[in-house]
Amino acid sequence: MRRHKTIEHHDTILESINEGVFTVDLNWRIVYFNRAAANITGVPRDKAIGRHCYNIFKANICENDCALKRTLENGKPIINVATQIINCFGGKIPIRISAAPLKDNHGNMIGGVETFQDITQIEQLKKELEAKYTFEDIIGRSPPMRSLFHILPQVAESDSTVLIEGGSGTGKELFAKAVHNLSKRKKKPFVAVNCGALPDTLLESELFGYEAGAFTGAKKSKPGRFAIADGGTLFLDEIGDITPAMQSRLLRVLQEKIFEPLGAVNSVRVDVRVLAATNKDLGSLMNEGKFRDDLYYRIQVIRLKLPALKDRREDLPLLIDHLVGKFSRLKDKNIIDISDEVRSLLMEHDYPGNIRELENIIEHACVLCSDERIEVDHLPPEFRLKKLSASGQISSFRDLRSMERYFIEEALRRHKGNRKYAAMELGIDTSTLYRKIKRHHLQPPSTDGRRNKEKNA
Repeated sequence: MRRHKTIEHHDTILESINEGVFTVDLNWRIVYFNRAAANITGVPRDKAIGRHCYNIFKANICENDCALKRTLENGKPIINVATQIINCFGGKIPIRISAAPLKDNHGNMIGGVETFQDITQIEQLKKELEAKYTFEDIIGRSPPMRSLFHILPQVAESDSTVLIEGGSGTGKELFAKAVHNLSKRKKKPFVAVNCGALPDTLLESELFGYEAGAFTGAKKSKPGRFAIADGGTLFLDEIGDITPAMQSRLLRVLQEKIFEPLGAVNSVRVDVRVLAATNKDLGSLMNEGKFRDDLYYRIQVIRLKLPALKDRREDLPLLIDHLVGKFSRLKDKNIIDISDEVRSLLMEHDYPGNIRELENIIEHACVLCSDERIEVDHLPPEFRLKKLSASGQISSFRDLRSMERYFIEEALRRHKGNRKYAAMELGIDTSTLYRKIKRHHLQPPSTDGRRNKEKNA
């Protein structure tokens, strides 16, 4: 009698909570399905009980990484795994699940229990927060970014020349596009030129264009970037790299708004707003006589100083989640989470390459991740080295040769012997990997993994 009341009491509790709860037997058939489970999935309790759980939830995790299957195999509970299910109406619902084995009074495994929570509102709130801390395509909530967001509309409204300063990979072109898109010129062209990538002769023809016959090979006239950007915005990236001769010619265009294409007799007048960017200290270059002072003061009417990523660590969680979502879509993956260990490693990194480096790291991880969560194994090798160093494992390596052997073995293991993918992860050619396998006298797996990779591709 007491046992019956206890069971009734437990059922009352399970029926009153907002989390979905269901249990399965060893054949994966649902034995218990509470009220919240029915509400979240849209499947009535009597329709769910007796059916296989994967027919009710229709989640990717059911095929690739079933939480119940894992917990029944190793006997360990699984806590807070994020995934998505398809409800009975065909809608996607983000959920967070936990699973544990069920045992009888004698300790024998009789099935499993899973709880799941609808986190749709949490995801919506997350999106609202991201929108709050997003300006155009720029993401940030740190004080330096908020200061830039505050003045950017006023900067865009004016027609003044802007100098954007910041290290390589800080997003200078992104800010330039934001200024253009917020300005009255937004319906006109935005034209970008990397001044540091071209020698003077090519840069001159690129900026100002040329007439047919201006030089050998110039069979027809070509408009320059100033002419193409007429009415819009011209973005001169890495302006600190141009020579004094080009600086002089550029100054005249900025002052008078006219220029002559190579080989032309008449001047061309344009209405162009110029935005310039540099990763150098133009003030120091000016003091050293390497940058004209009159050009310097002409281009830096307004200065925007972009912070390095290490100086805006508050933005890292937003940036990481944004980039995981971006590359998950681009790579046609279903990655919805990263492990706490990965997040910790990413938060501790200094990012000398700034946002561009973070983008490369996340893209690398998304390429290698075949599940729904990014783990340390999916990160570039230097992060796995940090993990080994923190765990003390790195001290067990006698020399670089033994460390190299370890990384090759681990890469081959992770990719089930696929030499091509292992080489991609290690950042070397496949032929180089073959030579290293031979040099270290490694015994390659019996299969090279290509069949599995091609099947899943």
